[in-house]
Amino acid sequence: MNILLLGKTGQVGFELHRALSPLGVISAPGRAELDLMDEQAVTAYLANTRPKLIVNAAAWTAVDAAEEQQADAERLNAGLPEQLSAWAKVQNCRLVHYSSDYVYPGTGDSPWQETSTTGPLSYYGKTKLEGDRAIEQNGADHLIFRTSWVYSARGNNFMKTMLRLAKSRTELKIVADQIGAPTPARLIAQVTTLAIHSKLENGLYHLAPRGETSWHGFATEIFKQAASAGEELALKPENAYPIPTSAYPTPAKRPLNSRVDVTRLEQALNIRLPDWQSQLALTLGEYLEK
Repeated sequence: MNILLLGKTGQVGFELHRALSPLGVISAPGRAELDLMDEQAVTAYLANTRPKLIVNAAAWTAVDAAEEQQADAERLNAGLPEQLSAWAKVQNCRLVHYSSDYVYPGTGDSPWQETSTTGPLSYYGKTKLEGDRAIEQNGADHLIFRTSWVYSARGNNFMKTMLRLAKSRTELKIVADQIGAPTPARLIAQVTTLAIHSKLENGLYHLAPRGETSWHGFATEIFKQAASAGEELALKPENAYPIPTSAYPTPAKRPLNSRVDVTRLEQALNIRLPDWQSQLALTLGEYLEK
């Protein structure tokens, strides 16, 4: 199978590049080869490569910057998925795309279902929702995986930031009233590969580990696991203090409830997704071994 992977330098794209290799020949252009902001360049690349599967891991993920750089966020998160899905529909090509818990309003304390009412709080969330809707409306064969709190052993992410700060600081204040499931990029790539191989039915699915925590809870677990692995940290877990979101204002409003129900995906693939703590151990172990 001829596979086009977009976003290969990102956290998810890097893991996908490794995981998808048994399924076919992968074209994974970098930014120097293909400017995804250029609609005509993308059209030409599709015409030249004619993939049978497009895996779109490219996105504008700078949530706060999206509030100012709206045109760029709009192109990558909404315009590009719309363009890819329109091409996929005409060419009978399957499209795999990644969405975000930020499309939901972040209220309540129940996990969001795939059928839950959306209501993004930020421009980033708005553009991600526009991309999802464009794919669904174009009618291409597609899989949309909606995930949350992505991190990995590479790139810039919360896990690595916490470890860096814990080596130099003896106290930290961390938001404790935003709740979700930290999702490693590796798990996203593994499940994606399984879904493609299993010919998972067209549609939208939530993809995240089981369980839930706050950013404060996630950070505390990072510190505990790192210390158990022999890392020397200046910070003791008990000196990571919980604070409310209101004490840490940001340009883009964050959802307080990022819980997602993964039952539909588990039943469709006949799997049970692992808990977030065990996934952290794997990701942290990979990072510390470098």
